[in-house]
Amino acid sequence: MLNPEGLKVAGYVDVAKRIIDLALFGAAQNRSYRRLADFTDTIGNRVSGSKNLEKAINYMYDAMRQDGLDVHLEPVKIPHWVRGEESAEMIEPRPKHLAMLGLGSSVGTPPEGITAEVLVVQSFEELKRRAGEAAGKIVVFNQPFVSYSETVAYRAFGASEAAKVGALATLIRSITPFSINSPHTGWQDYQNGVKQIPTACITVEDAELMARMAQRGQRIVVRLTMGAKTLPDADSFNTVAEIKGWQHPEQVVLLSGHLDSWDVGQGAMDDGGGAMISWEALSLIKDLRLRPRRTLRVVLWTAEEQGGVGAQQYYNLHKVNVSNFDLVMESDLGTFTPLALQFTGSDAARMVMEEVVKLLAPINVTRLESHGEGTDISPWMETGVPGASLHVADDRYFWFHHTEGDTMTVQDPREMDLCSALWAVVAYVVADLQEMLPR
Repeated sequence: MLNPEGLKVAGYVDVAKRIIDLALFGAAQNRSYRRLADFTDTIGNRVSGSKNLEKAINYMYDAMRQDGLDVHLEPVKIPHWVRGEESAEMIEPRPKHLAMLGLGSSVGTPPEGITAEVLVVQSFEELKRRAGEAAGKIVVFNQPFVSYSETVAYRAFGASEAAKVGALATLIRSITPFSINSPHTGWQDYQNGVKQIPTACITVEDAELMARMAQRGQRIVVRLTMGAKTLPDADSFNTVAEIKGWQHPEQVVLLSGHLDSWDVGQGAMDDGGGAMISWEALSLIKDLRLRPRRTLRVVLWTAEEQGGVGAQQYYNLHKVNVSNFDLVMESDLGTFTPLALQFTGSDAARMVMEEVVKLLAPINVTRLESHGEGTDISPWMETGVPGASLHVADDRYFWFHHTEGDTMTVQDPREMDLCSALWAVVAYVVADLQEMLPR
């Protein structure tokens, strides 16, 4: 027998089907993909602090207003790191160009670069063991890829760990399970009180090459040149679009993705797709002339890549209303074929969400998994607001992540329609239920 939650949610079978039909077969078919292509082809990449990010925010503000949504901008301060000219060359044992990308927040080298012998290590433990060999060298980390969440520690902390033992710079094997000589950038964190040294990612291939050379006992010398610098914080905005609730406009279901990207590729996958399906969810609901009890609010975050900077400021501004936030949703792991909805919340809320995902039977995504995730929604979840994210077929996500390869070519229109339909059904139904999700 259906529990009371199930009975309430089951009443949405027809509306869920209408949303799904519009997204997959109706006038909205391929729309989120087209919007993403228009946006990324027009703007390109848009790193925190750049003119391009400013253009991107203005573009989305205008586009969502033209779509008939209620749109406003909320000012925030964001980091402004500039890559500058950069290169890496192996000089010994033979000349070879090394494909590289400096890491976000890295300092630059002197104008003439740093030319030094290389010490190759596989792990932080090996670096500690061989600390006596590191002084005056460029440390190359050739750590194996275990998982993104585990291996990314080398990108984040490699420079400071190497600086502690006297290294002049670090080159870090890109955080990816697959490579065609593609370097992957990303943010890195200097530790307080530790000398700041230049740091960049190199390719899996070149890290392994130097590891083999070192194993043979060959002397490796590299010249690294980086013009990177950090400028004063820049002005930016979180971009907010809404459909106001008819009964409880002060209560909010929040859907989100981030608008900034790295300064390579097009930022189509990370996270243009997440931003577009969040806008598309509101478009689908508006096109069907649906209006939920509570407000549906899309936030397109700024400066996520620097550690959720825009989102933290949004939280600080709005946390006084934390009791009115019903559900926070974020898509930032790709918009490929959806497999499940990930959810963090109380057992009672989970029971409601189990019923909500049953409405996705027409697209065969009825699984609810634990652990909703997202850098930008984590402050809300930490205070007990239920959170949701998409689990997609993301086996190839980290192949393209933070590289020149993150372009429209990795996106698929039907996969984006499926994600948009899921996002819209979940957001609308939760926003329209009699009660907020139980904490």
